[in-house]
Amino acid sequence: MQFAEVDAILGRHLGTRYSAVVVRIEQGGRVLYERAAGTLQAEGGPAVYPDTRFDVASITKVFVATVALAYVARGALDLDGALTGVVPEWRGTAHAPITLRDILSHRAGFRSGADYRTLIDADVEAFALREPLVAAPRERVVYSDLGFIVLGTILARVAGIALRTLVERELAAMGTRATTFLPRDREAIPATERDAWRGLVQGTVHDEKAHLLGGVAGHAGIFADARDVARLGEFYVAAHRERASPLPPALAREATAEQADDPILRRGLGWALKTSDENSCGAAMARATFGHTGFTGTMLWVDPTRDLTLVVLTNAVHFGRSDLRDVRIALANAAVAAIDSAIAS
Repeated sequence: MQFAEVDAILGRHLGTRYSAVVVRIEQGGRVLYERAAGTLQAEGGPAVYPDTRFDVASITKVFVATVALAYVARGALDLDGALTGVVPEWRGTAHAPITLRDILSHRAGFRSGADYRTLIDADVEAFALREPLVAAPRERVVYSDLGFIVLGTILARVAGIALRTLVERELAAMGTRATTFLPRDREAIPATERDAWRGLVQGTVHDEKAHLLGGVAGHAGIFADARDVARLGEFYVAAHRERASPLPPALAREATAEQADDPILRRGLGWALKTSDENSCGAAMARATFGHTGFTGTMLWVDPTRDLTLVVLTNAVHFGRSDLRDVRIALANAAVAAIDSAIAS
C-alpha cells in the first residue's frame, strides 16, 4: 500500500508548522503505516521516534471519558442519574439536573473555560464546580474544559483515589503501555510553546488550567505515544467490527453515536462526530467518523465504515497558535485515498 502523499505532506510542513510529528494509520487493528520525523525542538536536538510521547492536550478528554464509561459498565456510575450524591455542592443549585451523559456530550451548560490569569491564586477545581452555568443543562452544546475538570473530580471521588492513579491504572488494564500524566522523561518529550509565564514548556502540560491543577486534570494533561492513541480508537471501532474491546460493545457504540446535535461538531460521549467536510477529518472520511483533536497539534479520527484509524501527533504550538486544520484535513484525505486505492486494486 502506497502512502507517498502522506509522506509528502509530513515533509512539506516539518520545520515550519511543527518540529516533531508521528503519524500512525491502522486498519482492522493492524498497523499499515507509521512514520516519525523531526526533532524535539525547532533548534534541533534529539530525533523523534514512533514511540515518542506527545502532550495530547484535549484528547485527554476521551481517555478520561473512557475511564468514566468503564465505571458505568461496572455500575459504579449512572449515565443518566443525578450526580448530587457525588457532588453535594450542586444540591439546590442550577447544576443539580446535570448528569454524566450531559458532561460527556458537552451539554451540561458549563462555560467553555476561563482565562488562566484569573485563576492563578484560585482553587481551579472549586471554580469549575461552582462557576455559574451559561446554559441550562441539555439546552445546547458548549464545548467545555470546565465540564471535564468536573468529570475528573467526580471520578476521583467515586473511586476514592487520586485522578492520576485512577486513570493510569484503568487505561493500563485496557491495554495502553505508555500513557501517563506527569512524565518523568521530560527531556524526551517534544517541546510545545515558549511563553512569558513558564518559558519553554517541555515535558509538562501545555494547557494552563491543567498546569494550575498540578498537571493532572480531566480535560488535559495526558502524554501518550501514537500506539496508545490508536489503541484508544480501537476500544470503540472494535465494537462496530465485532472485535474484542474492554468496553461493552453496546456502550462503546452508544459513545460514538450522536448524543447532541451541533452545527459545527456533533457530540458523542467524549467523542466529536463528523458533521461537515470542514471538520479536520476532511471530506473523504465517512459520516460515521468519530474522533478528537488537541490544541497542541494532535488528532485522532476513526472511520468505522473503513475500519480505519488515523493518529497524528505534532507539537504545532511550538511555532505559534495558528490553526493546523489544513494539514490535518490533507493528511486525513491522503490516508483515505491510500486505503481506498488499495481496496480498488
